This record gives sequence, C-alpha cells and structure tokens, in this order.
Amino acid sequence: MKLLETINEPTELRQLTPSQLTQLADELREYVLHSVSKTGGHLSSNLGVVELTVALHYVFNTPEDRLVWDVGHQCYPHKILTGRRERMHTLRQFGGLSGFPKREESIYDAFGTAHSSTSISAALGMALAARSKGEDRRAIAVIGDGAITGGMAFEALNNAGVYDDINLLVVLNDNDMSISPPVGALNRYFSRLMSGKFYAATRNAAKAMLPKPMADIAKRIETQAKKVIAPATVFEEFGFRYFGPIDGHDLNALIPIMQNIRDIKGPVFLHVVTKKGQGYKLAEADPISYHGLGKFSPDKGIQLAPSPKMTYTEIFGNWLCDMAASDSRLVGITPAMREGSGMVEFEQQYPERYYDVGIAEQHAVTFAAGLACEGMKPVVAIYSTFLQRAYDQLIHDVALQNLDVTFALDRSGLVGADGATHAGNYDIAFLRCIPNMVIMAAADEKECRQMLSTAFHYNGPASVRYPRGAGIGAVPDKDLQTIPVGKGEIRRNGQQVAILAFGTMLEPALEAADRLNASVANMRFVKPLDTALVMQLARSHEAIVTVEEGCIAGGAGEAVAEALAEAGIVKPILHLGLPDKFIDHGDAAQLLALCGLDANGIAASIQQRFLNGEPKLVVNH
Repeated sequence: MKLLETINEPTELRQLTPSQLTQLADELREYVLHSVSKTGGHLSSNLGVVELTVALHYVFNTPEDRLVWDVGHQCYPHKILTGRRERMHTLRQFGGLSGFPKREESIYDAFGTAHSSTSISAALGMALAARSKGEDRRAIAVIGDGAITGGMAFEALNNAGVYDDINLLVVLNDNDMSISPPVGALNRYFSRLMSGKFYAATRNAAKAMLPKPMADIAKRIETQAKKVIAPATVFEEFGFRYFGPIDGHDLNALIPIMQNIRDIKGPVFLHVVTKKGQGYKLAEADPISYHGLGKFSPDKGIQLAPSPKMTYTEIFGNWLCDMAASDSRLVGITPAMREGSGMVEFEQQYPERYYDVGIAEQHAVTFAAGLACEGMKPVVAIYSTFLQRAYDQLIHDVALQNLDVTFALDRSGLVGADGATHAGNYDIAFLRCIPNMVIMAAADEKECRQMLSTAFHYNGPASVRYPRGAGIGAVPDKDLQTIPVGKGEIRRNGQQVAILAFGTMLEPALEAADRLNASVANMRFVKPLDTALVMQLARSHEAIVTVEEGCIAGGAGEAVAEALAEAGIVKPILHLGLPDKFIDHGDAAQLLALCGLDANGIAASIQQRFLNGEPKLVVNH
C-alpha cells in the first residue's frame, strides 16, 4: 500500500516522520498528475503546490485553523489530503467534485473561491472573528504572485496591517506565473527581492537556531542592519512581519519556518518560491499550456487534434487582428487573460497596442475609458464573469460619459466544468439597465464577427456576448461587415407561437419550432431591442416565447415583456432561460438540457404552457 492511501485526513498526515513526508509529497504529485490526466482540469498550478500543501496541513491544525486558497485552482492536493482522494475521478463532472474550494463540499474548504485576490480579505475576516469570539485559531491565506497584484488584495493588506493581535498568515506562492505571464511593477519588485534571497534565507535560518533571548537581541540588530543592507519590503511597510523568500519545494525548509512563525501574534507574511508544473517536465517547460487542459496521456502530454470548427475565442482573436490592421486607433486590453481571450496573435502583431493590465478588472475598464477620452478605440476582452468585478467602473467611468469602448464578453452563458463561479449568466441583466449601453448576443460564429465590427464602429459603449468553445460551424466572412443596430430578423415563419431567440439559443429554437410549426426570430440585440419586430410578431401570433442563455430575472425576456406592456399589447408570454439558482459544474450540453434550453426542453415547455389552453398548438411529429 502506498503511503498516500493511508492518509484520509490531516490528523493522519501529522503522525508521519519528516522522511515519510517527502515520500508522501512524491506520491501526491504522481496522483495529481494521473488523476488530472483522466478528468482534465488544472495541472501546472497543482503540481507546484504539493510540498506547500503538505507543510500547511502538517503544521497547522486544519480545519480548526482556517485555510483559504486564493483562486483555488491549486486546491487538488488539498482535496486529496482532506478525504476526497477516492472522488477525484469525478472532478469537474456533473454531481462530482468541484475544481475549486467549496464550503458545501468539505469542512476543510474554509472559503469558496475561484475569482482572484479574495483570500486575504476572507482570512482577515476569519482572524478578526476568532479574536472577537476568544478562539485560539489561525487564518491562513495562500495567494499567488499573479493574484496579489489585484487591488482587492492590497486593500486587505492595508486593512490587516493595523491589527497587531490577530493570528493571520499570508503565504505568497511566488511561481512567477499567473494564467498568463505576470506583468507589472510588482512582478519586477519580486524579481529584485529574489535577487536578495540569500540574505533573507540566511537571516531566517539563523533565527530558527537561536534561543528566544538571543533571538530578541538578533531581531533588534537585524532591524538596524536592514536599514544598511536592504530596504524594508513593501509588506513590512504594510505592517506585516516578513519571512522569506524560501524554497517552496523543500519540506525541510518549509516546515521549520512555519512552525516558528505559527504562534507569532499579528499579521505575518511568508514568501514561498515554487515552480509551476514541478515534477512533470512537460508542464515545467510549458506551464501555460498545462494550466488548464482536457484529458491527456501523461507519457505523451497534450496531443491537440485538429478541430473542424473554430472557437468563438478564435473568432474574436482573428477579428481583433483584422480590425487593428484597418484602424490604427484600436487598442486591445486584457486583465491577465491573454491566452484565454485569444489575444496571443494580436500581441505578436501589435505589441505597442496590446495592454495586459494584470488581474485588475476595475482598472482595465477605467483605463479603457481614459484611452477613449483621447480618441483611441479600446477593445476590452474580458470573461462575462470577470466583468462583474468592474461594475461601478462600467457605469460611472464608461456609460455615464458615453465613451466609445467595445466589450468582448467571452464565456457568456454556462461554461461547463468550471461551474457557477465562472458562468456568465448575468451580463444581459446587469448590462441592460445601464443607459447608453448596446448589448448584442451572437447566434453563431459568422454573426459574432459581424457584431464585433458593429460594436467597434458604434460611437459609444457596446458589448458582444458569446459562449465558450465552438459554435455550429458557421464560417465567418473575411471582411469586416456590420449589421444594423437594433435590428433582428425572422428566421422561420410559422403559426400561432412566435419564439424570440437571443444569441446561441437560435439553433435549438429553430429545431423546436420545426416540431411545433412556430415562427422564430433571431433578435440579435437585447438593447436596443427591435421593438418593431416584437410588435409585428405579437400582433400576428397568439403567444410569445423568449429564449436566452442567461438569467430570466432582468433578462432579455423581461425586455420583451416591458415593450409589450408599454405598447398596451396583452399576449400570453413564456420566458425560457436559466433558473434563479447557481448552476453547478458539468458538461455544458447536459446542463443546458437540465435547464430546458435544448430543442427538446424548449418544445416541451411550449407544449406544457400552451397545449391545454389558448392557443391550441398543433404539434408536428
């Protein structure tokens, strides 16, 4: 039996000897590699934190001590060591383990994460709650060098530094790699800090060997010496006791220093240096490609099969390069998602017009507003779920001033295996209420390219939403054709029922309409809504059905209902969309079917709603 098979909770881990911990880490890394190869998921980040995870659970009394993983895509070793090893084969599948920490899943998941830069705020809240309740427990935030560039992380550091009587440890997992290559002045600062790692490591090793009275004297000497030898770190200026940087793959270094700082009162900062993809040469050589991936062979690595269909992300990336060639005012902006948003080629072709602002969505939007004020044409490529983080900037800095900014909203709608934390279910609802905002929903790849051109040429804020992955295989035109703003189109003429489809719901709506002999409109625009088309269909049909891959509350269907009410038209109306609940991870097509948003579900909902009342539907079998 392997040593890992005997560990079902951290209390068993804490009984091991130091040599056994090294063996356990080796087995754990191997288990992560082979587990992810069978399910897909995040690999590089998890391979990089194996020893760190072992050390944290060995030194700290989890779950009594609260452990918060920032972003959380590096939590697989944590899950394996906390009783979920036998369920790892269900990772990111419907009904299985989440790919991120989830409070409902385990008492060891102290805080649900998936978005960046939240861990220090959450851990500070837990530390202060423990102080208020008189509980002797610790709160540990593990945050990466990419995530710590987020403004929220610095807000939390600023807040935490004033409390000198709390049990808070911030562990910086510095692997010089976020999802995309790290950027910004803070990354350069870490590089400079690393150049002095010998001084820091020697200092901390010496402290560990000193008895307490001598350690106190050494600390006073060190404080004065540092003024001459090295400037205080930025984290010490925030009020933290700083230790490091230390080798995050050396358990013989990690465990003693964690034991030494475990009982220090006040905010403590531990700088740990790791290598993303550690122990798997293919991931070490290409950590970005091995960050998030599907099933693969550990021996052969990623084997990319040619796809007959382009993804929407590729459609955007190609359009961005083509539009940049035709208009020198175009600049592209991404908040640390160069690969995910399809901007690699754009950066290569137009490096002087490419801006990766780091994990800073709020800054990205206001930065775009500043560019627009000076006559540039910024395109913000951002996941729908991440635009939520910049809502005030969207309203106050862009829409209120009616600035010319294009928003390319990737991953709109359900996203499958990443689950509720990454689903773009709310952009229609939260954008629709903002004055000056144009909202387009692409039905297919060809229309996506046309809408991007339309948004770019529109003089004001405009957004185009499109889903993750590939579409129906519609081949985009080579040119930069636009479509009339606020105009939909009738795609099928039928009787009695008119289905108003928004975005990718067009195809299943057409299939359902063939069974029901219903009319179908490709609405294209959520805002401005094609009210003339809505009135035309309402007057010529007995009932109206709206279909969207977004939340019903506040969504496109409600925009149709509002238009009908304003016109004084009373017609039976059925809204189909995502239910008022968070939808867990699973296969995207399966999730859509469970929500009734495939052709069968749409047809069944229409029949159930109208078959026994008015109008009487004639169903084609």
